[in-house]
Amino acid sequence: MSSVIVAEEISVALARDEVLLPPVSFKLETGSALAVVGPNGAGKTTLLRVLAGLMKPTSGLVTVAGASIEERNPVFRRRVAALIGMPPLARDLTVKEHLVLVATSWGTPAPHADEQSDALLASFDLTRLANRFPHELSSGQVQLFSIALTMARPFNLLLVDEPEQRLDRHRLELVTGALEAHVTAGTTLVFATHSGDLVERLANQILEVGGVDPAAGTE
Repeated sequence: MSSVIVAEEISVALARDEVLLPPVSFKLETGSALAVVGPNGAGKTTLLRVLAGLMKPTSGLVTVAGASIEERNPVFRRRVAALIGMPPLARDLTVKEHLVLVATSWGTPAPHADEQSDALLASFDLTRLANRFPHELSSGQVQLFSIALTMARPFNLLLVDEPEQRLDRHRLELVTGALEAHVTAGTTLVFATHSGDLVERLANQILEVGGVDPAAGTE
């Protein structure tokens, strides 16, 4: 099985005494799920930003699907979807309109985009909120919507920063199920997390940044 990501001693530093990401190395194959664990400030989000092409490492080498990471490359952009922080949202578009817009922007025919949006809403228990605006949602609903919006476009590699944020047990189970389904279908997943439950359910590889115990619970 081919490696989707190969990282060799990649690190990010702003100055000699300000290291955002200490050197890390790993390989990740197609259909694998890597949990990135560690305390706040250890570099988990920075690693995801490097993999998404939003930040360049200051040392080391990293490739995705055998090629260097280049955010402006249309092949790379179509391959990688990332939820790192709040996605950009339009105040005058409803929840469903956002999903349809993202899908059609990536070339999904309108009828299929409409069906796909309904399926995403149903899978995250958001159907009743389809005609609301994002600013009318609770924090937990916004988190579910943000993950659904990330999944509305094509991707082979999914990067998610702390998907458990602001979620109760029921909503976390919805997210876990959606992520599991994508991995089972062949998506490669990299997620930063403080949740021991997510690590246990999803990960077949664990990358510890900062020497944390991956079996530890949420902070």
